[in-house]
Amino acid sequence: MTSRIDQKKLFEYCRIPVDQLENHPDSRIKIKIFDKSTQTMEFAGNMMTEEVIANNKAGKPTRWVLPAGPSEQYETFIRRVNTERISLKNVHVCLMDDVLDWNCRPFPLDHRYFSAEGRMLRGFFSRFDPELAIPPEQVHFPRYNDLDAMDETVDRMGGFDTVYGGLGFTGLVAYCEAPRSPWYSVTEEDYCQMKTRIFPINEDTIIASAERRFGGLTHMMPPLAISIGFKSLLKTQRVVFMSTTGAWKRTAVRVLMFCEPTVEYPATLFTDKVEVTLLTDRNTAACPLSD
Repeated sequence: MTSRIDQKKLFEYCRIPVDQLENHPDSRIKIKIFDKSTQTMEFAGNMMTEEVIANNKAGKPTRWVLPAGPSEQYETFIRRVNTERISLKNVHVCLMDDVLDWNCRPFPLDHRYFSAEGRMLRGFFSRFDPELAIPPEQVHFPRYNDLDAMDETVDRMGGFDTVYGGLGFTGLVAYCEAPRSPWYSVTEEDYCQMKTRIFPINEDTIIASAERRFGGLTHMMPPLAISIGFKSLLKTQRVVFMSTTGAWKRTAVRVLMFCEPTVEYPATLFTDKVEVTLLTDRNTAACPLSD
């Protein structure tokens, strides 16, 4: 795949001091930088909470895409919902992705390491007071044996208020990664029409995830993933990215902020279509190049 990113400009972006990023005149997005990662994720949890409160007061539903990770923001959200008695009865959630085994099948919900659905059921949906909890029929997971169901659900919902998600080091959103085949190409226009589908996980993502979780044991990593379609993700009013994992995301932060939309970094495809906010910490937003 031929790069559409101007390397000279990218190097310039990667030298911008962190203190100059917020309110930078050339930024294509909103960015809020915190001193610590814990502050970042607490702010995200409060953002979720205030969104539900505002929509409840207005008599409107809250429609979200949520990730299984990052998940630290959920602690603030769960605590406030249960303490402040905030009803989630009009909240609708689509889980953005999950991993699959080499047979294109999901892992058991109680799998020790995998199954995003299982983690969300245990660590999020089941932790609300039953009187406040999101009704199960308003929670939607991508299904390998009914790929169209998720996109049809999004159409019935009328799209989303907010997509909350992490930012991959090459700009992946959910498991919507950059296509890397030497035998075919995917245009930005085609990518934005992508339906919910099963992906082979890119090799660099497998390596990075294995290094972070299993000491480089790539044999542990799932080879496939299912992800909500990018076309459905674009049916949102805003996207909120959360990134607090340090040095390996520093270039992705700069690409998202300053580069033109490109399938090389799928997250950039939002920046000319919807409101995009990046929540991050100083470590993650620091300069990749300091010379």
